[in-house]
Amino acid sequence: MRRAIMATKFPPAPKVGMVSLGCPKALVDSERILTKLRSDGYQMSADYAGADVVLVNTCGFLDSAKEESLEAIGEAIAENGRVIVTGCMGNEAELIRARFPEVLAVTGAHQYEAVVNAVHEASPPVPNAFVDLVPEGGLKLTPRHYSYLKISEGCNHRCAFCIIPSLRGDLVSRRVDAVLREAEKLVQAGTKELLIISQDTSAYGVDIRHEARDWRGRPIRAHMTDLAEALGELGVWTRLHYVYPYPHVDQVIPLMAEGKLTPYLDIPFQHAAPSVLKAMKRPANEAKVLERIRSWREICPDIAIRSSFVVGFPGETEADFQYLLDWLEEAQLDRVGAFRFEPVEGAAANALPDPVAEEVKEERYARIMEATARISAAKLQAKIGRTLPVIIDEVGEADEDGSIGATARSQADAPEIDGNVFLRDIQDSHPNLAPGDIIKVIIEDADEHDLYGAPAQ
Repeated sequence: MRRAIMATKFPPAPKVGMVSLGCPKALVDSERILTKLRSDGYQMSADYAGADVVLVNTCGFLDSAKEESLEAIGEAIAENGRVIVTGCMGNEAELIRARFPEVLAVTGAHQYEAVVNAVHEASPPVPNAFVDLVPEGGLKLTPRHYSYLKISEGCNHRCAFCIIPSLRGDLVSRRVDAVLREAEKLVQAGTKELLIISQDTSAYGVDIRHEARDWRGRPIRAHMTDLAEALGELGVWTRLHYVYPYPHVDQVIPLMAEGKLTPYLDIPFQHAAPSVLKAMKRPANEAKVLERIRSWREICPDIAIRSSFVVGFPGETEADFQYLLDWLEEAQLDRVGAFRFEPVEGAAANALPDPVAEEVKEERYARIMEATARISAAKLQAKIGRTLPVIIDEVGEADEDGSIGATARSQADAPEIDGNVFLRDIQDSHPNLAPGDIIKVIIEDADEHDLYGAPAQ
């Protein structure tokens, strides 16, 4: 007689919901928190109703971002009631608790252990889990084929408009071997594109005196150039974001020309007028930057340069703004984002004289967006007829004629912030096309921000 097998029944695992706000660096924090919680036996909930506790990872960079964070906390409390707050606004715990006294816990930016402990206290994990609950690459909030790789926290600069150092502290670099191991794991788990992020990527390793660590049998310094060269060996697209234009940035351009790095630099210049840069407490070397951009393009003609600029900074005159527009005409940047200056509590810029009227900010914002859109349109028009590699983000459904399209990005386009390449008729040449695939396409058309094309035959 066969004995009945008694299956061990475990209690259901508690579920955690996550609302992640702010920049890609905050998204990486969210992924690390969820990876740790998943390894502790927690399940993830896609909605408020199914969660035993909800984490809200806040942003506190601008007052508008703070208000969005407070609204998200309020929504989570209304929909669920059991809420833990973390992230940049965690430094303002008194404000949060005054508005939402029912919040279970408040922790600061990148305080992973404190967040996890708060979750354990609010909803204890199932004991004695004996299976590996986390995939090799960790849990991700981005699509599987691209990943953000954070190499440091904090910043040593004291820009007048920024409160990042007060929120996240001075620069703290990760060990270079830890960064490279994480990159390897991500690639092994299916990542085809790495996006390198920090508050100041160019300053990586300054705080640890560019300490060398062994990787693949050789020493690698904690320095942007060494890290970039090592990442280039992994065989995936690798983008450098938040690069401050230090002289050693010149050394990574040949790596782009050789195909080891994606030919893309994200450099937040913020302005060009010397008087405004001085008031912002940023280096006023706009003329030299133009020379360097020309040099970079000589070495790597396909390099795409993205930047962001602030208009309406206190004291910005019409002459200053026109200087910026003229500089942009000469620089011919590929991708540009612009922001109206917004006072942030705790920023030194708030005390500067000669604030710019809101209607003037709006007018200047419209002018810079018009100018940069025109530049972008001309640069994209020049790509018509070229064959370019693209990475697939999404494959569409067949229409009534059986035609299938796809949304992709070129090497000049970072996810979510730049443009797309919209493809037609992929069904014949690439019937099994999937997100993360990299294919060659012929560019047939362009507008101000996006390209349109078809698979190359």
